[in-house]
Amino acid sequence: MQFRQQALSKLQSPEELDLPVRFARPQGWLVLTVTVLVVIAAAVWAVTGTVSSTLAAPAILTHGQGSYILQSPVAGQVTAVLVDEGKRVAANAPVLKVRTAQGTAVVRSLAAGRLTTMVATIGAVVSPGTDVAAVERVAHPGDPLTATLYVPAESGATVPVGAAVDLTVQSVPSQRYGVLRGHVTAVGRTAQTRQRIGAALGSSQLGEQFSQHGPPVAVLVRLDTAENPSGYAWSTSDGPPYPVDSMTLASGAVHLAAQHPIDWLLP
Repeated sequence: MQFRQQALSKLQSPEELDLPVRFARPQGWLVLTVTVLVVIAAAVWAVTGTVSSTLAAPAILTHGQGSYILQSPVAGQVTAVLVDEGKRVAANAPVLKVRTAQGTAVVRSLAAGRLTTMVATIGAVVSPGTDVAAVERVAHPGDPLTATLYVPAESGATVPVGAAVDLTVQSVPSQRYGVLRGHVTAVGRTAQTRQRIGAALGSSQLGEQFSQHGPPVAVLVRLDTAENPSGYAWSTSDGPPYPVDSMTLASGAVHLAAQHPIDWLLP
């Protein structure tokens, strides 16, 4: 009953129009102002700012002409190895001697280059088609090195020609000498099979390694040159005090084109 009387008296009382208006506290205005400024700054950054991303991929340093696998054309037992690993061979140069039923046969190189792997050993028995060595094609001793990155096929289209590349070389401590610098010169259009990679590098093992997550796309990288012991540009001033060999494994980071953050929100 008391509640009803209070309600009736409330309805009968005139509106309190003469009471002063209560504004927000200063602390509330400060929070509101800061929030608005942050939103405006974020909107401006989303339109005018840029964010760069990188694409990581395994790589190998080689001379650009690739390698080939030397196979025995005859059956027999290896009696002599005539070329050591790392040595240059001329075209049609003797590499192995094999004792066959008809006498001694000589296995010769197919093209000039550097013998990177000798599989055959003295006493080993070979048959026609047996892999005996891998030779990297090198026309001249001073031919520059290049890097080949094996990028996942679905990411190949995102790599632009001319993009900067940082290469962490396995034989060079990156904490001390930094990373090797280069730029993309070509991007493959078709995925590379395990067999094709192995044939190009002269190693079926490397073919397996670079295609273990599916057939990749080959990205060719030209190494930046510099006046230092290695002959190439590094993220440090001088780089390592020794040259870098071909057939050295590395990991590459391709710097993709910078994007405005708002592009991620737009279809």
